[in-house]
Amino acid sequence: MLGELYANGLGVKRDYVKADDWYKRASDAGDREAMFALAMMRIAGRGGAVDKDSAVKLLASAAKLGEPKAAYNLALLYLDGQTLPQDLKRSAELLRMAADAGSPEAQYALATFYKEGTGVPKDLEKAARLLQAASLADNVDAEVEYAIALYNGSGTPRNVPAAIALLRKAARQNSPIAQNRLAHVLATGAGAPVDKVEALKWHTVAKTAGKGDPDLDDILADMTPEDRAKGEAAARKWIGNNVK
Repeated sequence: MLGELYANGLGVKRDYVKADDWYKRASDAGDREAMFALAMMRIAGRGGAVDKDSAVKLLASAAKLGEPKAAYNLALLYLDGQTLPQDLKRSAELLRMAADAGSPEAQYALATFYKEGTGVPKDLEKAARLLQAASLADNVDAEVEYAIALYNGSGTPRNVPAAIALLRKAARQNSPIAQNRLAHVLATGAGAPVDKVEALKWHTVAKTAGKGDPDLDDILADMTPEDRAKGEAAARKWIGNNVK
């Protein structure tokens, strides 16, 4: 806890050197969370020089003790192939460890592995189950991917209403992909009543975030001036209320 206080400046002046010292004491005594925190400091070069070799050893020790964040971050290093030799199978094993411990990020990443057959045999059903678990923990990327799986019936029974409900949720969480998909559904009536005003709203919001879509531009080109004005006003209001 002293390491946390010094690392984050909670009640004391932030001091990475002192944080490193306290994390190391706890790590040497076998605290898995301290091992993980110290590893991340060593990777970032906080409290001392960058030391990726030490960080890897700490992550491995913490992962063996069941620390899901350590297993997840070690999996990313094996996936990236820069700090460690790329090992997709080992990366998948570590992601499974973290996913089983309830890490939404690991569940989403492992779902992608199963979806694409990376480091594991391709299995769309396992991918869908992992996406569902991660989406229940409010992982926005998982919500989008699970919505798409539900919409298409990929690895899970097709459920269009549930898919659209998830797209709406993710759109409200500012996912440009969800906003774009929802706009398509509303513009074409593919699973929900046509609502071009709301479709234009989400299309405009997604476009502002860099997710343009010429097909939607064409589909929405025949809107009346009144409806277009409503959709654009709704988009401006959303963007104004959600600027960070």
